[in-house]
Amino acid sequence: MELAASLRTAARAVLAVTALTLVVSCSHSESGGTITVGAGSSAQSDLIAEIYAGALARTGAHTVVSARLGGRPDLLAALDADRVTLVGDDSGDLLTALDPRSTARIPDPESAAAQASEATGTTVAQAEPGSSVSDALSRALPEGLAISDIADGTDLRPDFVLSAAQAARLPHSLKDLAAHCGELTVGIATGSELDPLRPGPNPQRDVLTPLRQVYGCDITHYTIYHSDTALRDALQGGRIQAGVLTAPATLLPGGPGDLVVAADPDYAFRAQNIVPLFRQGSLTGTQIKKLNYVAGELTTADLTTLTRRLRDEHASAADLARGWLDEHDL
Repeated sequence: MELAASLRTAARAVLAVTALTLVVSCSHSESGGTITVGAGSSAQSDLIAEIYAGALARTGAHTVVSARLGGRPDLLAALDADRVTLVGDDSGDLLTALDPRSTARIPDPESAAAQASEATGTTVAQAEPGSSVSDALSRALPEGLAISDIADGTDLRPDFVLSAAQAARLPHSLKDLAAHCGELTVGIATGSELDPLRPGPNPQRDVLTPLRQVYGCDITHYTIYHSDTALRDALQGGRIQAGVLTAPATLLPGGPGDLVVAADPDYAFRAQNIVPLFRQGSLTGTQIKKLNYVAGELTTADLTTLTRRLRDEHASAADLARGWLDEHDL
């Protein structure tokens, strides 16, 4: 099959090959082959790969993990060359790589509404049909690649956080906090400390503009910090009053401490949910169903806690994955 000339921006520089040859007469598992799960150079990616590999092994497949493959373009290149069968990714970041012009923000209307209601008691703004990240990602996939269920319980968007002192006097939702944005001194973290596979944000394009457009949160006093840890230190030291991290505050070394997250019910920051990306014809229906079961059980709390244990305590990714699968009867 011809690989659509649409690995676009991030992948185009890496994928010199424009054709993806797929064996469609039988899958890896049906022919007795090995399912190779690829992991990028990050703790989160290692953990997800081990969870997927362990889950698929429990269907009777022979699985291996190919770790430390590099960044997102390297993972896409490994899929293209058939060096790996499957990788895990963040839905929003993958969409940005495949279709940088997409404006989709919410995961899908139902899950966005449910998450907003749970977090704030409010409802998310009504989205246009087909404007969700899941729909846009399905349309952007190159021929020969497929995704299964997105893990809606994994919310890996950047967090807008308040210091403990400001959280005591201000609302904890961006929708209500917007009227106070001009009063706040805000830090914006750049870099990729919390998720090495996530491109560092452009402060204007990725933070200030969406906050203003979605909520009318007009931040006029801000400082750039080159790491999330430096931003947290500035918050705890009283040098700034609020901050925008590059990923969830629960991924900070040691956790968020006394920082308070302001809910983002209308998705100023694009949805980021874990999703498996794999070569068409490489998995059986039973194996795809197993991945869907994983998607239904995985949560932000599980993922960030296990990632911190792997990254900061140097626990075994395979052991952490095995324990999580056992705990959830997968």
